[in-house]
Amino acid sequence: MRNSRPIILFPLLCFLSSTISILCDPNTLVCNEKEKHALLRFKKALSDPGNRLSSWSVNQDCCRWEAVRCNNVTGRVVELHLGNPYDTDDYEFYSKFELGGEISPALLELEFLSYLNLSWNDFGGSPIPSFLGSMGSLRYLDLSYAGFGGLVPHQLGNLSTLRHLDLGRNYGLYVENLGWISHLVFLKYLGMNRVDLHKEVHWLESVSMFPSLSELHLSDCELDSNMTSSLGYDNFTSLTFLDLSDNNFNQEIPNWLFNLSCLVSLRLYLNQFKGQISESLGQLKYLEYLDVSWNSFHGPIPASIGNLSSLMYLSLYHNPLINGTLPMSLGLLSNLEILNVGWTSLTGTVSEAHFTALSKLKRLWISGTSLSFHVNSSWTPPFQLEFLGADSCKMGPKFPAWLQTQKSLVYLGFSRSGIVDTAPNWLWKFASYIPWINLSNNQISGDLSQVVLNNTVIDLSSNCFSGRLPRLSPNVRILNIANNSFSGQISPFMCQKMNGTSQLEALDISINALSGELSDCWMHWQSLTHVSLGSNNLSGKIPNSMGSLVGLKALSLHDNSFYGDIPSSLENCKVLGLINLSNNKFSGIIPWWIFERTTLIIIHLRSNKFMGKIPPQICQLSSLIVLDLADNSLSGSIPKCLNNISAMAAGPIRDIRYDALEVNYGYSNYDNYMESLVLDIKGRVAEYKEILQYVRMIDLSSNNLSGSIPIEISSLFGLQFLNLSRNHLMGRIPEKIGVMASLESLDLSRNHLSGEIPQSMSNLTFLDHLDLSFNSFSGRIPSSTQLQSFDPLSFFGNPELCGAPLTKNCTKDEETLNPTAVEENREIPEIPWFYIGMGSGFIVGFWGVCGALFFKRAWRHAYFQFLYDMRDQAYVGIAIKLKWFHQKLRRYHAG
Repeated sequence: MRNSRPIILFPLLCFLSSTISILCDPNTLVCNEKEKHALLRFKKALSDPGNRLSSWSVNQDCCRWEAVRCNNVTGRVVELHLGNPYDTDDYEFYSKFELGGEISPALLELEFLSYLNLSWNDFGGSPIPSFLGSMGSLRYLDLSYAGFGGLVPHQLGNLSTLRHLDLGRNYGLYVENLGWISHLVFLKYLGMNRVDLHKEVHWLESVSMFPSLSELHLSDCELDSNMTSSLGYDNFTSLTFLDLSDNNFNQEIPNWLFNLSCLVSLRLYLNQFKGQISESLGQLKYLEYLDVSWNSFHGPIPASIGNLSSLMYLSLYHNPLINGTLPMSLGLLSNLEILNVGWTSLTGTVSEAHFTALSKLKRLWISGTSLSFHVNSSWTPPFQLEFLGADSCKMGPKFPAWLQTQKSLVYLGFSRSGIVDTAPNWLWKFASYIPWINLSNNQISGDLSQVVLNNTVIDLSSNCFSGRLPRLSPNVRILNIANNSFSGQISPFMCQKMNGTSQLEALDISINALSGELSDCWMHWQSLTHVSLGSNNLSGKIPNSMGSLVGLKALSLHDNSFYGDIPSSLENCKVLGLINLSNNKFSGIIPWWIFERTTLIIIHLRSNKFMGKIPPQICQLSSLIVLDLADNSLSGSIPKCLNNISAMAAGPIRDIRYDALEVNYGYSNYDNYMESLVLDIKGRVAEYKEILQYVRMIDLSSNNLSGSIPIEISSLFGLQFLNLSRNHLMGRIPEKIGVMASLESLDLSRNHLSGEIPQSMSNLTFLDHLDLSFNSFSGRIPSSTQLQSFDPLSFFGNPELCGAPLTKNCTKDEETLNPTAVEENREIPEIPWFYIGMGSGFIVGFWGVCGALFFKRAWRHAYFQFLYDMRDQAYVGIAIKLKWFHQKLRRYHAG
């Protein structure tokens, strides 16, 4: 009997164990029926265009529904994760999954709900439901980026268990007082633009009295220097996280910040903080995260920064006035993982001593400084970097040997780093494992004919690489090898075989010495969106297979010897935004589909042999910013509907999608490719890249266009550069041309324009290039500081023009300046005796001189020698003036 109890207890324990394990298995949970129907009513009130809640069905257990979490034991609903799960820059895709509609009071029936996340949705400016203040179990409430508006309901103060409240980026929200939720541990209040917090002193005072507050987010709240006194050390004894970023502080960092001894994270970026960073910074011994980027600090980095032994993240990025050297004490930060001092004015040498203890360093960003790396050629760093950005730093002249020790690199940026060396043998195998690599703008040489490039993004542009084009693996997405010395036929590259489908999206091999025709192999590159083959020695016709690039956004074939028609197959490129075929030998009529491709923002077809008329369909291109059809054989009139091109009519900067200009894979700016365009503006040829999206230009010069300048062109208020020269245009300059306030360059020369120059042109205050020469303008040049500042050659070849800057005075001006003299001449009668006296005086004077010369040989010789000398001097003077004038004309015609 004594041993029977354990025998009986053992099966009981097994039963209890299996029962508990079944109850704890989430797959066996059965949700509360009342809560299930409450959730279905909640769903019914919502709009769900992306069908995210499709699993919320009456036939299925609600604990297995998407975004629903139940208690593992009781089966009661405790969490709703309804934030938009798609983190993407593609708003059209993202918006499909935004919840909207109304928030039903059915949520009140979820008695045990402790976590509610409705962030990144769109509730259309509706107020936050006040009934949320009755959900007594809530500890976590995230309503950020959800489109709420109106007054934050004071009922939220009833949530005594609430510890985390995020109301960020609801631009229609405003608050009167938050003292009623002083029990919060986490408060995030971002950019509620209905009220500027610098006007709400009482609000900040209530915040500063939260005794248990550990996290305070006040980013983008219009705070300024007047409010720092309302936020003080004595009120934030528990604060571990402080975010004051993106405000308007125009002062030095207040001293009380350095007394917040419990701070773990301090974010002060995107403000106007100035002055030196105090040595008191070293007092924040628990600090792990410090971001003071995008401010106006000056002076050196404080040496006391070496005291922050817990620091993991340090960013001083884009403080252009921070100078001095990189402090040696940085080498003591053994926990540092991310160091960003890029775009400062730091100088001096970086040596091994700066990295002595930085064994955890993963990201080093020193781009845009003047630092120089001086390390031993056999140095083995203590770290394994993932990101290394050293653009514009001096890393050369030899290629850094220590790089080959870095096995974890994801990004390598050595652009403009002074490397003058042949690429070492180990480089390409080492680099093949780095997804993003940028070695552009150095003098690195080497033959890449046998190299296989495997990087996701690789930029080798503006170097000295030579040989045939390298081969590619299917992994390459961006390849920029422009401005090198690659040569040979292009067809082997275009028709190369790969072990897989190519993912190449951007291909730039412009400015090389490639030759031959484009092979009909484009069907193998269907992922291409950007193609730039300009400035080579390519010839032939555009192959039809290029039309298979249905995702093509930018096509640049400029400065080659292509000829023939533009193939109709390119009509399949439905998203084309940039087409640059300039300086070739294309002929025929410009295809009609180009002028109906509403995605186009840049059309650059100058210096070809195109003919025909400019069709009115061009006016449908509302996003067009550059139209260059110059130096062709186009005829007919200029379309009158150009004012419909809204990108030029609305101003120089508009919110246009510039996908055609840039490729970016979503990791900051490390992996982007940007199109460039060489434009002939103001008589100068220049490359436009970063600022290309801000250019507004029309150039129709050197064609056979006729008719008048449409008055509608005056509505292009954002147009900066207009060139209609060297055509057969007639009529007047539009009277309202002066309202084109953005105009910087205007060239109407060598036409048949007539009439007076409109007075409104004096309003063109940004105009710094003007050419109206060789027309038939008449009358006085309007008076303005701007117009009179131009060279007279700007008005040359208009015989009937007068007034400054021309030397020809206007008749009306003479009458206005000296009316008395004119009247006196009219009143004095002609006296015949005046002419008689003048005649007799001439006879006496003539024979007095000539008679003496006739009878006096010495005088005669001296006189003729004087004439010969005067003649020689005159010839020299005339020759000098003719040479000066000839040079002036040559510069004028060339410019």
